[in-house]
Amino acid sequence: MALTSLRQLLDHAAENGYGMPAFNITNLETLQGVMQAAEATRSPVILQASQSARKYCDDIFIKHLFFAAIERYPHIPICVHQDHGSSLAVCTAAMDLGFSSVMMDGSLGEDQKSPSTYEYNAQVTRATSDAAHARGVSVEGEIGVLGSLETGTGEKEDGHGIEGTVDKALLLTDPAVAARFVLDTNVHALAVAVGTSHGAYKFTRRPTGDILAMDVIEAIHRQLPNTHLVMHGASTIPEDLQQLINDNGGSIPTTFGVPLEEAQRGIRSGVRKINIDTDIRMAMTGSMRKYFKENPSSFDVRALNKPGIARVKALCAERFERFGSAGHADKIVPIPLADMARRYAPGGSLAAKS
Repeated sequence: MALTSLRQLLDHAAENGYGMPAFNITNLETLQGVMQAAEATRSPVILQASQSARKYCDDIFIKHLFFAAIERYPHIPICVHQDHGSSLAVCTAAMDLGFSSVMMDGSLGEDQKSPSTYEYNAQVTRATSDAAHARGVSVEGEIGVLGSLETGTGEKEDGHGIEGTVDKALLLTDPAVAARFVLDTNVHALAVAVGTSHGAYKFTRRPTGDILAMDVIEAIHRQLPNTHLVMHGASTIPEDLQQLINDNGGSIPTTFGVPLEEAQRGIRSGVRKINIDTDIRMAMTGSMRKYFKENPSSFDVRALNKPGIARVKALCAERFERFGSAGHADKIVPIPLADMARRYAPGGSLAAKS
């Protein structure tokens, strides 16, 4: 069985100088596209689900979707990750489903709309780390708030994101605070705020350093060379997918995402996990629009989904190749979660230092 902890995958990525795209899964078709790309490129995989994806699919269905992928591709190391868990209860429920990694996002309050305090974030994240590590499950935390440096606002997606305008200081992670947070919480993956946001409308122009602060990532990496950094809101929003949607009845205004070369720059400075969701949605829905425009009398659901699966496969394969994870699946021997739990226990190699 190839279920693998996030910690093991990101440790291997760090040791070998590559990054791991983390793909949000919404349904069977998005999962098929991602896994076909992983198979084609021989890449390990991070599959993740937001709280709303779990609600949409139903926990039992999504659990078995993920474990079907593990059964279908036993030779590919697969991490199953809870994205943006809003509470210890949400993360515990994910662990109960068999997820091998959880994100406790305490950067916002439990409503996932308002910035929290440092104390709240550190307390709830540490509680999650303690509970997760006892089960061998990895934990990602977040310090700073995702949002646009152009507008001071966040893009809401799946019910997650700041409301209104916030002080731009909150939208950039302070390296010293990040170092304190890692010590206080015992997380080994840390999402940081550098001007990215969820959704398609990240930037009104191709991002430069004033609105995508890659220098902040570099400064955090200097403070935390052994912590795996995470870029959220890292979809590229490809121009060809915008055009695909608009040529087939859509109306997406020109927008810009995170260029692949900027993600690659981040990988050189300790970014090991790069979250991708919107690009997959655009590939699927653009393909559906095109199919119906070309086949207006069709009601064949299978024919409708096949072009989208193919586009998702191509998109994900490119990310595996560009981020350097291609070819590494065969080099990783998954460590069972029970063994990871022993390593986290007092006296183990991963035991908390505080």
